[in-house]
Amino acid sequence: MTVTDHRQPLLLLPGFLCDEDLWRDQLAGLADVADGRVADLGHGDSIAALAQQVLATAPPRFALAGFSFGGYVAQEIARQASSRIERLALLDTSFHADTPERIAQRRAANRTVSLPGKFRGMTEQLLPSFVAPPRLHDAALAQRINAMTLRQGREVFIRQNAMLREDGEAVLRSLTCPVMVLCGRLDVLTPLALHEEMAALMPQAQLVVVEDSGHMSPMEQPAAVTRAMRTWLSA
Repeated sequence: MTVTDHRQPLLLLPGFLCDEDLWRDQLAGLADVADGRVADLGHGDSIAALAQQVLATAPPRFALAGFSFGGYVAQEIARQASSRIERLALLDTSFHADTPERIAQRRAANRTVSLPGKFRGMTEQLLPSFVAPPRLHDAALAQRINAMTLRQGREVFIRQNAMLREDGEAVLRSLTCPVMVLCGRLDVLTPLALHEEMAALMPQAQLVVVEDSGHMSPMEQPAAVTRAMRTWLSA
């Protein structure tokens, strides 16, 4: 007897220097309703190339969730193949193109990271930009984040950091599928106001604000993000 899997195909796109551990709790918490798979965004020379790689092995139709850098890849997937996206979730990300200043900052960061010495990943100095103040003393969370960035390493840092982020306004305005825009209330890297602006581009979009969370919402408040994603998957 053949058993049919009625779960939705769900593609999860991690952020800058992130891997499948970013989505650990969502993969487990949604396993009864979604067949989740985390894409590897560590290899490629552009966001367009990453989108093509994801599409090459994706099911014909799928739910798509992109976090931070992965949100830009998700928007590029929508640009290339919007008809294949059943529903879209954008978490703690942006839709604005890089400014000349931001491009200069990225290039400077790549020069610094390319210098001889040990790649340190997510240092204690950087952590306050990524997590909410109450989580700064959560040693287990800090260790998980740092381990993830160290697994990705120097070459992925340089590769992902060099990729130009393009403006996503036109592609977001063109979408008709269900959309969730989610942001940690205390996200300082991609603030709530940016997500309000993003959600306003899509009449069908639902804006979800995760309390007591900074930028790393899937790891900082996994239960809240999982609940929001479950609702989104049933929309």
